[in-house]
Amino acid sequence: MLFLMLANAAQAGVVIDRIAVIVGRHVIKTSDIVRDLRVTEFLNREPLDLGSAAKRKSAERLIDQEIIRQEIVTGGYRRPSEAEASAFEKQFENDRFHGSAVQLRAAVAKYGIAEELLREQLVWQLTVLRFIDQRFRAGVLVTDDEVKSYYDQNLAALREQNPHGNSLEALQPKIRSTLEGERINQNFNEWLEHEREIYRIEYKQEAFE
Repeated sequence: MLFLMLANAAQAGVVIDRIAVIVGRHVIKTSDIVRDLRVTEFLNREPLDLGSAAKRKSAERLIDQEIIRQEIVTGGYRRPSEAEASAFEKQFENDRFHGSAVQLRAAVAKYGIAEELLREQLVWQLTVLRFIDQRFRAGVLVTDDEVKSYYDQNLAALREQNPHGNSLEALQPKIRSTLEGERINQNFNEWLEHEREIYRIEYKQEAFE
């Protein structure tokens, strides 16, 4: 009886969902990886690739997401409001599809993803951005000397990018914001690397074959 059921499943082309990675107490399945690949490659405007190497990259991305998700929950970090999420979605639609919902639906259909999945991913991106700002901006300090040093070292490029108003005084807010962003990203990456070391992460290699 079991043999017949398995045979029928194989003939019908049924794909068995497997555990791909265990992160702490959370399980990442092969279906999670496929969904992530479809929506990520759609957002990055890349050809759809469901090969083994792409799946491994997706698994690493999902591991990071789970670590971040747990930190957001345990740390009680504020999530975007419904209004903020809707505004972020609308901005994406305007930037990528000139505000056309019809074009957006056609594009997501081409990648085989549901509009709800895209919405979840956009809200998640906004959530991560807010988390990084809340968690890692505190304590970041950029001095006037560092702004001046950056200005001197990148003067040619700054003048090319800002043909009008490229004095140190005019560009100081922009430079300070750039340096702060770099420090925040550095703090975030160091934290994530440390968290990966203390999490239990177990790969099921057969899921990537």
